[in-house]
Amino acid sequence: MRTALRLFSGTKLIHKEHLVYNGPCIIVGNHNSHLDTISIMSHLPLLQLAKTHPIAAGDYFGKSPFKAALTRFFVNAILIPRSRPKEGETGPDPIQMMVEVLQKGDSLLLFPEGSRGEPEKFQKFKRGVGLVMEQCPDIPFIPVYMKGLGKILPKGDPVPVPFDSYMYIGSPVFPKGKTADEIVSEVEAQIHALKKEFD
Repeated sequence: MRTALRLFSGTKLIHKEHLVYNGPCIIVGNHNSHLDTISIMSHLPLLQLAKTHPIAAGDYFGKSPFKAALTRFFVNAILIPRSRPKEGETGPDPIQMMVEVLQKGDSLLLFPEGSRGEPEKFQKFKRGVGLVMEQCPDIPFIPVYMKGLGKILPKGDPVPVPFDSYMYIGSPVFPKGKTADEIVSEVEAQIHALKKEFD
């Protein structure tokens, strides 16, 4: 299946070696297409793939038990609520759910922009990624800039079209000693730097 997904997207990797990491890490990238997740996952070594969990919105990918099961089975995803419980409310805390995954030695795949945006355009990065890394300062993030996937399968279009796509992967970065807001700024800066370097 991994081979089929790689052939389908045809994504060309730059600095693929940075994507391979022995231990828990957080892979972070820009988000324009449903192909983003499977493109990254299909290029991970098998041992790393089994311990890497994309984070997906529970209200979208878990609308039905069948859809939730497919999402978990095919991409090893963890379904989380889009927001934390308000004071006095009960329910799962998405930040704590992600921290627990890292603490048990597994890795995460996160898109800090949240929902998919327009092809080749950035949205504001959300604070959640910083809150997670603030609690796990010894775990690095690996920045990824993806180009072209949003044109192959853009948001709202169910039919893919042929288009060149690329994935540029940066070196692991440790956020130790930084606040959540500083971490978010650093993640955004690293991904923008990859875009500037390779565009």
